[in-house]
Amino acid sequence: MLLERFFETDLAQASYLIASTDAGRAVVVDPRRDVQGYLDLAAKHGVSITDVTETHIHADYLSGTRELAAATGATIHVSGHGGADWSYGYDAHLLHDGDEIAVGEVRLRALHTPGHTPEHLSFLVTDGSVADEPGYLLSGDFIFAGDLGRPDLLDEVAGGVDTREDSARTMFASLRDRFVTLPDHLQVFPGHGAGSACGKSLGAVPSTSVGYEKRFAWWAPFVAAGDEAGFMDQLLGGQPEAHAYFARMKRQNRDGPAVRGAVEPLPELDPADVASALASGAAVLLDTRSLEEVHSGAVIGALTVPATASRSTYAAWTFDPEREDTSVILLARDDDQAQELRDNLLRVGIDAVAGYVTALGDLPGFVPEIVAPADLEGHRHDLVLDVRGRDEHADGAVPGSQQLHGGRALWELEELPEGGRIVVYCQSGLRAGVVSSALRRAGYDIVELEGSYAGWSRWADAAGTEAAETEAAGVGTTTEAAAGAEDVVDAR
Repeated sequence: MLLERFFETDLAQASYLIASTDAGRAVVVDPRRDVQGYLDLAAKHGVSITDVTETHIHADYLSGTRELAAATGATIHVSGHGGADWSYGYDAHLLHDGDEIAVGEVRLRALHTPGHTPEHLSFLVTDGSVADEPGYLLSGDFIFAGDLGRPDLLDEVAGGVDTREDSARTMFASLRDRFVTLPDHLQVFPGHGAGSACGKSLGAVPSTSVGYEKRFAWWAPFVAAGDEAGFMDQLLGGQPEAHAYFARMKRQNRDGPAVRGAVEPLPELDPADVASALASGAAVLLDTRSLEEVHSGAVIGALTVPATASRSTYAAWTFDPEREDTSVILLARDDDQAQELRDNLLRVGIDAVAGYVTALGDLPGFVPEIVAPADLEGHRHDLVLDVRGRDEHADGAVPGSQQLHGGRALWELEELPEGGRIVVYCQSGLRAGVVSSALRRAGYDIVELEGSYAGWSRWADAAGTEAAETEAAGVGTTTEAAAGAEDVVDAR
């Protein structure tokens, strides 16, 4: 048996190719939309991808299940447990608890594990060439290393009303009745790792085991004690805000993502054509330079999405393809980076990428306005906006600031003052730079806080230390001055 993990660091998402090299057949679980890597690996090992499946209707990325099936002719298998609201809306073979996908001697048995979502499946994998019972579990967003899939997304992004508590109870039952009854030796391969927004505190290791999680995971004592109420409080408390674009992913993945087919190489565009497209509003520039470079000079109307970790997510924060009939032009270092960035955008459903440029040239520019922490109090503005998460804001914030998660800002503009001047900050500046560019493009007067909250904290600490030292040093002087003033009064 061949089991290969594909890990996409930008979204912290894992997919798996499992094959019988003897039978020459493979199945892919939870594929992403840029499918060439699966095709290349299958060709390398001389196997054909005959089946493709997924653990659930994803919220954080656009599934590649239909894309891979179209490229290979593979049979699509999806969960049949979604009920009226979360059943798949496209033709596929429906899997129910206990059903199997067989590729030669390798078998994947569906295990219904609801909680993160109602339809969620995990897959027990048996290598029939060496054993007659499972040795592996593909757990999707049910079990992560040290954590669990969040149960609140239907409320957060999918139009659910007060479903999170029922989902948390269901998660408890899946753990109690399904997971902890499995043999300890089973190796567990989750669908996400550290950095994903699908849980609170995911581990960074690529796999774990049933026995390890039963002994050391935070939830294990609650399940062992039958403490459903304590478990629910711990699971539901402190979940981060879900990105607004998750709603689009959830809906498109349920109904069936568009199949792109073979993707042509991305062309390098003529700067004059780019200038014309930007000026007419037919295109928007995605500026992938570092934040420092953007602050030294940016293109009017461009979106700042530095080519660092989370670039897919940040692009989806700033550009909604369902609300804009606009193509995207990438500012990229070279052709290789441009093609890679286009794949990042495909993973979150931003398909209309027209091409790329490698330099700004004569595109109309400006220098983003930045205010230093020391100047903030006297600065003219109507709002100080914290685009970090709720928990980050609660742990410490610029006095008087309003919190609005960066992943929701463009979808909750009613929270912002119309025509007002807004100072934006995050923790270190990156998220603030991303959100600021989107808000500027939406017509807001935006200023970024230099150094963001980390910079403000350093300034506030230094200012407080200086004030304390001045006060301490000035105690004797102040007393003498007061005595002198009394002498003057007496003389008069």
